[in-house]
Order: sequence, then structure tokens, then C-alpha cells
Amino acid sequence: MVHFPLLTTILLTPIWGILVLSIMPREADKTIKMIAAVTMAIALGLTLYAYWAYDITLGGLQYVEHVPWIEELGVAYSLGVDGISLPLLLLTMLVGFSAVFVSWNIDKRSKEFFIQLLLLIVGAIGTFVSQDLFIFLLFYELGIVPTYIMMVVWGSAERVSKEYAAMKLTIYLLLGSAFMLAGVIALYVNAFPAGMRTFGMQALAQAHVLGNLSEHVQVIVFFLLLLGFGSTLSMWPFYSWAPDGYAAAPTGVSMLHAGVLKKVGGYGLIRIGLLILPLGVKFWAPFIAIFAVVNVLYAAFVALAQKDLKYIIGYSSISHMGYILIGFAALNVISIDGAIANMFAHGIMSALFFAMIGLVYDKTKTRQVPELGGLAHQMPRIATGFMLAGMSSLGLPGLAGFIPEFTTFVGAFKVYPLYTFIAISGIVFTAVYILRMLANVLFGPRREEFDSCRDASGAELVSLVLLGTVLVAFGFFPQILIGVINSSVEPIMATLMGGAF
Repeated sequence: MVHFPLLTTILLTPIWGILVLSIMPREADKTIKMIAAVTMAIALGLTLYAYWAYDITLGGLQYVEHVPWIEELGVAYSLGVDGISLPLLLLTMLVGFSAVFVSWNIDKRSKEFFIQLLLLIVGAIGTFVSQDLFIFLLFYELGIVPTYIMMVVWGSAERVSKEYAAMKLTIYLLLGSAFMLAGVIALYVNAFPAGMRTFGMQALAQAHVLGNLSEHVQVIVFFLLLLGFGSTLSMWPFYSWAPDGYAAAPTGVSMLHAGVLKKVGGYGLIRIGLLILPLGVKFWAPFIAIFAVVNVLYAAFVALAQKDLKYIIGYSSISHMGYILIGFAALNVISIDGAIANMFAHGIMSALFFAMIGLVYDKTKTRQVPELGGLAHQMPRIATGFMLAGMSSLGLPGLAGFIPEFTTFVGAFKVYPLYTFIAISGIVFTAVYILRMLANVLFGPRREEFDSCRDASGAELVSLVLLGTVLVAFGFFPQILIGVINSSVEPIMATLMGGAF
């Protein structure tokens, strides 16, 4: 399979699913859902093969595909994955496959819903496999429009209207993408002279080595990208779209946004920042570390005051992004390994959380903690999913969240001991709001009003079993994740430490 276009096939699989769904009659509800499920099963299987076959002894970009497209502008259809992007591609497939089954009970315009869901997944896949900035931006923008439509049509509203939340999310992300576009254009113009310009990431990485990108240019360009990717990542103070967006979105969209699309911001900072703009990263790193600490503590404090389950996990996700930011800001192999592993672990954990919250809401018609209680009596399977996600959020040893957080703190402590110590204290606040939520929702006396609510069964169990298994498997065997990541991070950082920094 050396010459087989594996990444193109992975990318096209959900697109083929969209095309098949587009010709299906609206009344064929079960068939529509089966097509979406089979589509994602094939894509997940191909991605698992890519992950298994990736050569960690070689590291670097693999499964590379390159076809010139708009040669006058230096645009090419260029794909490839390395130890940084491959785990995030796997994360996309795991969460996307689970999101299909979480959405199994949707009966309102299900054809349009699953077309939009697959389109959202295509956008995420494209950002992680693209090796051309022009293609990267196309796929990044692809994820915004489906999100707005799905929130307005299939979303729910309790604290704010779903229209308000959808517009707020769209405005934030579009403003962020505008800054990102400005940064990419500035990079494109300054990296090489006219006639030699390119959007290829590997070629742009050589511009710094050749001395084409001065420190002044890198500082400005990375600042623009930081505004764009920081908005996606929910970096303080560009975070307020996230809790409202998660609360108003249908469950599958909440899973994909918190679990996958938020990670595009962190991936962009690492991929474009470290590879192409190392001097810009070095200049802004101390400021990013400060933002990281604010993320951790501020969002954790706000989460303590929330009563809506989606808002609790929404602010928890913002808090956890602080760990990724401080790992990135420390700029060493251990911290970067931890930051990327944190993106994967948090993506699985937050997706499982939102899946379980969606099931609870479907069965009880409420997400308000004071109105719930004792659900473990009636819904032991859902309670198990809640507990797995909650314990991983706390960083319990044996689950996927422990090693990434520990690795991040070890790497960051070498560079920012005070900031890291403050960030570690965020674990205490996480323990308070997570354990209090679990206790108030799952445990306590049996409440008779929920006796008619049935536990998760059938398609509803898929996300619990799949995501829960991943949390446990990567918790006991973290080298499956860390080994792949380190195979690419170590040579990149060795090159930077040898010259750029």
C-alpha cells in the first residue's frame, strides 16, 4: 500500500457518504443513519490502519501525497501526517463515529442533519492532513457554516436562545479566521520573493532557515495567528463563545466542537508556529503562559458556579485548554509532547462527557444539577460513562488524562515554575466541581420521578463503550500515544534548539 492514497481515501470517505445521503429520500430514516454509520466506520478503520502502520522509528511526515493545483500561486493538493497530526486525526474519527450514534434518535430532517455532521467532520479531517496553508484554510472555514446551521435547526436553548449562541460562535470564529487569513497572507508574501511564493508548509519552514523571515516579521505574523487560533482554542479572553455554543448545540456538534475542532487551534499553533515562525513563538511564549494560567483558574472558578451540566463541562474545557497552552509555551520536548497528548485525552474525555449529558437530557428533559439526583439507580451505564469522563478530567492514574497532564507539568515546570505551580492548583478546583457534579447528579437517594427513564441501550451505548475503552486503554498504555507524538516532536525541537532559539 506504499502508493495507495490513504489520506485522500480517508478524506473522501465522508464526502462519498454525503453524496449518497443527498440522493436518499427523506423518509428513509434508518437507511440514512446506517449510511452515516458505515461511512464513519470505514473512515475510522482506515485511520486505525494508518495509526498502526505509522513508522515511529522513522518519524516525520508519512503517507505524503502532493499534486500541484494552482501553480501560479504556489498552491498544491498536499497531504501528510506525522506524530503531531496523526493522533488528532484518530481523535476526529473516534469522536465523529461516536457522534453519529449519539445522534441516532434525531428524527427531525435527519437527512440534512447527517449531511451537515459529515461535512463538519470533513472540515476537521482536512485541517489535520493538509500540508498546504491554502488547503488548510479552506477546510478550517468549512467547519463554521455547518455548525451555525446545526445549532439553529437542531439545537436547544435554556439560558440563551440557540440563534444567539450560534451567531456568537460564528462571529468569534469568523473574526478569528480573518486574523488568521491576514497572518497567512503576510507569511506568504514575506517568506519568498514573487515568482517563488508557495503555501506549502514544508517549504515555508525553510524560509526561516534561509533568513527570509526576520524576527520582526515572525513576531507580527505569529501574533495574528495567535488571535485566530486562540479564538478556536478558547484562549482567554476569546473564550465566551464556547459555553453558550456547547449548551445550544445538539449533542453530536458539542462533542465535535469540544473534542475536535477546539484542538485545531492548538494544532495550528504548534504546526505553523514551531515549524515556520519559531522566533515569533519564542517572543510571545511568556505571554501565552500567562494567558494559560488565567484560562485554568478563571474558567475553573466560573465552572464552580454553574448549574447547567453543559455549562459546567464547557467551562471545564476552557480550563483544560490552559494546560495545553502552558505546555506549548514552555517550548521543550516534554511539554510539547504533553500538550499534544492532552489535546487527544481531553478530546475523548469531553466528547464522552457531552455524550452522557445528551443522554441524560433526552431521558429526563433537564440539564439542571439541582433537578437531578440518584440517576445511578436508574441509569448505571450512563453513570459509568460519567464517572470515566469525570475521573479522567481529574487526572486519575490509569485513565488517559493522567500521563498527558503529568508530562505537561514536568516540562512546563522547567521553564515557568511559578506559573506551573499556580496551574497545578487548578486540579483542586477541577476536583471540586467535577466530584460535586457527579455526586449531585448520580448518587444520593433514588428519585421516583426518574424511574420511568431507561438506561442507555442499543446505539446509545456505542459512544460510551468506544470512548470509555479509549480512555482506559490509553491510560494503561500511554506509550501508544506518547511514542507516536514524540517521534515527530523530538526531531523538530532538536532542530529548533540547534539554531532557531
